[in-house]
Amino acid sequence: MLKLNRALYRDKDFQLSASFEAKSGEVTAMLGPSGAGKTTLLSLISGFASWVSGQISVGGTEISQLSAADRPVSMVFQDNNVFPHLTLAENVALGIAPRLKLNMAQQAEVEAALLRVGLQALAQRKPGQVSGGERQRVGLARILVRRRPVLLLDEPFAALDPGLRRNMLSLVADITRERDLVTLLVSHQPLEVAEKAQSAIFIYDGLARACVPMQDFLGDKDPAIVAYLGSPP
Repeated sequence: MLKLNRALYRDKDFQLSASFEAKSGEVTAMLGPSGAGKTTLLSLISGFASWVSGQISVGGTEISQLSAADRPVSMVFQDNNVFPHLTLAENVALGIAPRLKLNMAQQAEVEAALLRVGLQALAQRKPGQVSGGERQRVGLARILVRRRPVLLLDEPFAALDPGLRRNMLSLVADITRERDLVTLLVSHQPLEVAEKAQSAIFIYDGLARACVPMQDFLGDKDPAIVAYLGSPP
């Protein structure tokens, strides 16, 4: 479980506060209007930005004082998930061996991860030789070899076609369940994400609200949520 307790962030005129719990084995959608602070919140959890006050814990262990490299967190962005000069297999291997010097056990892990995301036949290709969806699968395969309990996804599939986005969301949901991960997924497609996410956190007006079941969120009559969704689902 990921828990934020009275976490507060300030940057000039922008302020964001958060107190919530996100469960392991579930995909939690991070939703809210543009500029609300969704990406900022992921950066704060991952350690790339700093809170003014409050605590963050994973599995009951406080991580607020840990560096980004030492936090039990993996993050996948919309872009820059791969290095173009490396093969897909080498890009995945970076998750466990940054110098790309793998022992036999690590090599087997990379091969298993590529197989899990359907890239085993493309392992020796460069990113420029595969599709956008296949490049995004590299980022997920790297998550598998890193074996960290919290997965943060910052609109990683926004540039993909709707059908491919759904396929990738299904893969994320499967990996989350199989690995018992805490998965937070930022998206501007709430109804699409609702098909695979079990819960939602709404970020609005400087506040990350408590995590609630997805169906409760979709049926919420709060004017801010109704305006965000546009019309009842």
